[in-house]
Amino acid sequence: MRLVVLSGAGLSAESGIPTFRDALTGLWARFDAERLATEAAFRADPALVWGWYRWRAAMVAAAVPNAAHRDVAALSDDGHALTVITQNVDDLHERGGARDVVHLHGRLLASRCIGCDARLTPDPILAPPPPPYGGTLETPPACAGCGAPFRPDVVWFGEPLPIDAWHAAETAVDACDLLVVVGTSSLVWPAAGLPDRTLRAGSPVLEINPHPTPLSPRASAHWAMTATAGMARLRARLREGAGDLLRPPRR
Repeated sequence: MRLVVLSGAGLSAESGIPTFRDALTGLWARFDAERLATEAAFRADPALVWGWYRWRAAMVAAAVPNAAHRDVAALSDDGHALTVITQNVDDLHERGGARDVVHLHGRLLASRCIGCDARLTPDPILAPPPPPYGGTLETPPACAGCGAPFRPDVVWFGEPLPIDAWHAAETAVDACDLLVVVGTSSLVWPAAGLPDRTLRAGSPVLEINPHPTPLSPRASAHWAMTATAGMARLRARLREGAGDLLRPPRR
C-alpha cells in the first residue's frame, strides 16, 4: 500500500517538544511564539530570536523519538511504500527510522546566512556550549562571506514553503492509497489543504487526533486518540489485513 503520513506538533509533543500553542517558559515567558517566528522579529532583535531558536534546538537534540515516530517508520518495514510529510521542524522522524521525510516548514537543527544562504559545518545552531536552562540572549554568528547574520533554517510566518518540499508533498498525497493525518490541528495553510487533494483523487484520509479539527467533518475517519495510540492501532489493523481499515476503534 502507498501510505503518506502527514504529521504535526501533537506527534512530537509526546517526546516533550512544546507546541507553538504551549505557553513559553524561562526567558521567553513574556513573549508570544508567533511573534518571535518572523523575519521582522529577527532583524529587530537578532540576539533574542537566535537565542530562542538555539534553546529550542538544544531541547530537540536532547529529546528522543517516541513510539509514534517508531511506528510511523515501521510502516515501511511492514512492506508499505511510505512517505512522511511533516510540519515539524525537529528530526525525530528520521531518528525514529523514517527514510523518506519531507519537511514543509524547514529544519530547526540547521541554519543559514540570511543574506547569501551560506552554511557552516558544523552548524552553529548547535555549537557548544549549549544554552543554559531557560535560555539566554545570543548574538548570531556573522557570515564570513557577506557579513550578514545566520538565521534558523525554518519557515517563518509570512515566508513561502520550500518549493521542492511542497511539490514532493503534492505528488505524494495525489498518488497515495491512504493519507494518515496525525497530531496536527489542520489550521496551518497550505499544509491543511493537502488532505483535500487526497480526497479529490479518490483515496481515503484517516485523521488521528484526540480532539476534532476543521478536517474532521471531511475526513474518511477520525480516531479520537493520541498519536502513539493511533499509530499502534493503525499498524495492528494493517498487519491484520482488516477489510474495514478505517472502522472506528472499539472503546
